[in-house]
Amino acid sequence: MARLPRLYTPDLPSHIIVRGNNRQDIFRSDGDRLHFLACLLEASRKNALPIHSYVLMTNHVHLLATGKHRDSAARTIQSIGRRYVAYFNGRYKRTGTLWEGRFRSTVVEADRYLLACHRYIDLNPVRAGMTAHPADYAWSSHRFYVHGRPDDLIVPHALVRDLGNGPARTRAAYTALFDQPLEDKMLARIRFCSNKGWALGSEEFCATLGARMRRRPSPTAGGWPKGRKRSPAGAT
Repeated sequence: MARLPRLYTPDLPSHIIVRGNNRQDIFRSDGDRLHFLACLLEASRKNALPIHSYVLMTNHVHLLATGKHRDSAARTIQSIGRRYVAYFNGRYKRTGTLWEGRFRSTVVEADRYLLACHRYIDLNPVRAGMTAHPADYAWSSHRFYVHGRPDDLIVPHALVRDLGNGPARTRAAYTALFDQPLEDKMLARIRFCSNKGWALGSEEFCATLGARMRRRPSPTAGGWPKGRKRSPAGAT
């Protein structure tokens, strides 16, 4: 079956995933991670892709970003591919591809879904058993939001900026998002949409998005995970 065209539209946030080929490691040292972040910072600024959230895992990367142009995400990832892969191959005396095909991306509805995506990204190291709390992991944007750690890469989404009146209250409100674990239904929803390229949002959001796009933003009723029913809000 042919792959669907990537679902992407300017000025809507997207959850972007880049994986190592055959799930191989794409970072072997902190120096690798620093170089990747430098490449990402330059490419995202050049291609108008403000980054709201990120986490660098061992063999993949998650980003939450809003492109200003239709090709902002694609151009950013292509630029990183040229620069970082060349660096990685040269450093480790290897050749060939590093990425697992094309990157994955999912359009995300703001409000409930954007904040859930923030939590999903920040909690990746916890789910992987790498750390007990997201604040213990150095290679994500979590410390920027909860401790105010400087991070030139991050451009907070307006929804996150509006969580509190002033930096201290915003940090407290963001921290409070992690008082409870991410619900299983939301976790499954994010994973399903990320893997399949469907929009992450309510039925109303998907209907509006579908009217603007040349492809369906969500599967038919039979295409959702077996044994789960969709709620009116679009969660599984």
